[in-house]
Amino acid sequence: MTAKTKKQIEREEQIYQLSTLVAGELSLQEVLDRLAEAAVKIVGVKACSIRLLDEDAGDLVMRSTYGLSEEYRNKGVVSKNDPVIKAAFAGEAIILDDMRVDGRVKYKEATIKEGLVSQLTVAMNFKGKAIGVLRLYSPKPKRFYEDDIQLARAVASQCAVAITNARLYSKAIEGARMTEQMRLAGFIQRKMIPEKAPKIPGLDIDARYIPCFDVGGDFYDFLQITDNRIIVVIADVMGKGMPAALMMSCFRSTVRAYTEIENANTTVRSIIDKLNRMTCRECTNGEFITFFYAVIDADKKTLTYCNCGHEPTVMIRGGQTIDLDKGGLVLGVDPKADYEIETINLQDGDALLFYTDGLIDAANFDGNLWGKENLLKTAKDFACCTAGQMIRNILLYRRRFVGLANQLDDISMVVVKIGSAEQ
Repeated sequence: MTAKTKKQIEREEQIYQLSTLVAGELSLQEVLDRLAEAAVKIVGVKACSIRLLDEDAGDLVMRSTYGLSEEYRNKGVVSKNDPVIKAAFAGEAIILDDMRVDGRVKYKEATIKEGLVSQLTVAMNFKGKAIGVLRLYSPKPKRFYEDDIQLARAVASQCAVAITNARLYSKAIEGARMTEQMRLAGFIQRKMIPEKAPKIPGLDIDARYIPCFDVGGDFYDFLQITDNRIIVVIADVMGKGMPAALMMSCFRSTVRAYTEIENANTTVRSIIDKLNRMTCRECTNGEFITFFYAVIDADKKTLTYCNCGHEPTVMIRGGQTIDLDKGGLVLGVDPKADYEIETINLQDGDALLFYTDGLIDAANFDGNLWGKENLLKTAKDFACCTAGQMIRNILLYRRRFVGLANQLDDISMVVVKIGSAEQ
């Protein structure tokens, strides 16, 4: 076996050893430091540097070195427009025979002080894209052979793999962290939704909330004023996910605060006006909230309400449906918007159905929406049932229509039956 063949075998073994560094359990910085050290020892040079491209700044950040002083490492910025970097990114292996006199070297004084003469630069590539460079330095004139270039490219390749794996791992960790945060946020948000409807003499109340994601922008609430008087609110914040959930939480707290601090003489109009002005202050362009506010007096059997651009609450009476649509604009658009308030008389047997648009906007695999017509037909068919039974049947018939198609919006629904609950 010739000496050349032995050398080739040694190089192959060295490259294999480099690959095992990437596969280990070391941190990214430890891997890069060991790769830089290995490159120096295998090629027989003085030093090595590994720079990583910062896409935003357009510069190459020093990520690891071996055999270089702190002063030299911090000598200055290296831009991706540097002629050596550009050529390396284009696929060339750039050899500088004497850095002390080469016009492409930007920091000649620092190079001379460091005692560097020859340099080899190759790009670190991942999937055809340059992400940085690896440089080898010699303290005396050195001829870099093809074997040296191949080894430098092998080290650069391992660096690229290590960096990319670290980035992917970091994203996976961040994704898992965000998933956990969203799960916890969803848990906290669902704690804001009433677990049970209040028990009011003369009323049968039930509700259901089904989030599309961990968090969302739907909410409903019950605010009991007296033993026989209750406020029912339902809202939908434009959007999905965390931004909508944060806005929903803020809005819910404000609704409760405004309602609780007002005295019995405060009108529904006054509360709606205040909520609208607050929402206009908080919402940015394109954001808004649909809202339905209702005061139910079980003794007087009256309903006073305002519909702020929300899906109209439906009153079912004697097999007929009536949309409660008096009100005005969605909240958060015009601070001077005018809202109409309506009071209606209720009768025993009436059913009030409050809901968000996610209930009717669900589509099956053919793209057909369940729609309001199907909702009203189902609601009328089960209007004689208790509030809880009515909700369960509406959701059951909706599921039969939609099948296993994914839900794309939150669902909130409240049913109030006037009169005692039927068994």
